[in-house]
Amino acid sequence: MPNQQIRDAATIILIRDPDSDPKILMGQRGASAAFMPNKFVFPGGAVDLGDAAIPLHTPLHPECADRIGTANANAFAAAAIRELWEESGLIAGQPGHWAGPVPAQWETFAQNGYVPAASGLHFVFRAITPPGRPRRFDARFFAANADIIATDLDDFTYATDELSYLQWIPIQEIRKLDLPFITEVVVAEIAASLPNIGRPDAVPFFNNSDEQSLFERIGRPLS
Repeated sequence: MPNQQIRDAATIILIRDPDSDPKILMGQRGASAAFMPNKFVFPGGAVDLGDAAIPLHTPLHPECADRIGTANANAFAAAAIRELWEESGLIAGQPGHWAGPVPAQWETFAQNGYVPAASGLHFVFRAITPPGRPRRFDARFFAANADIIATDLDDFTYATDELSYLQWIPIQEIRKLDLPFITEVVVAEIAASLPNIGRPDAVPFFNNSDEQSLFERIGRPLS
């Protein structure tokens, strides 16, 4: 598949009870999905053009924004919060009023009285889909304590049908599921860092932008 487009994407890893009994929110993609059918994944998806214009109640931490390496890093945060909202119905936001017109995807989010907030998101992983896949993404993964959620953690009323079997899965049980390879790697990284959910010393990066696959780290090297 020559000249295959690589789209920016954002994924959010919500961690519940990190100090005692850590669980991560995951769901299963449909059997007919073009990308990773039947796999259990974290909420996430492509960054939309409009995500760069979304007003955030609080932005990403400057170090996270710098490591993302784009002119508008907060677009990735907005995309992660939007995808979480669309796929689970959970709101990562603070009470407030939108300054201007509310985009269609955010209408119910705003009607609930919230503005998206990104300060609780930590950039922890980056991966580019290898060549030859039906779709390719340059995905930034954000980890966050589930206490950033303003609504009931078990209420998926507003979720779309993009992910089924939405559930909080104990971290030690996740690898028993049908996972994409990169999800297995991310779960291992998260498990090794708990109970800390903050910014890592350096962000792991699976760089598959060319035929050669490289494992790199963004930021300070690990000591």
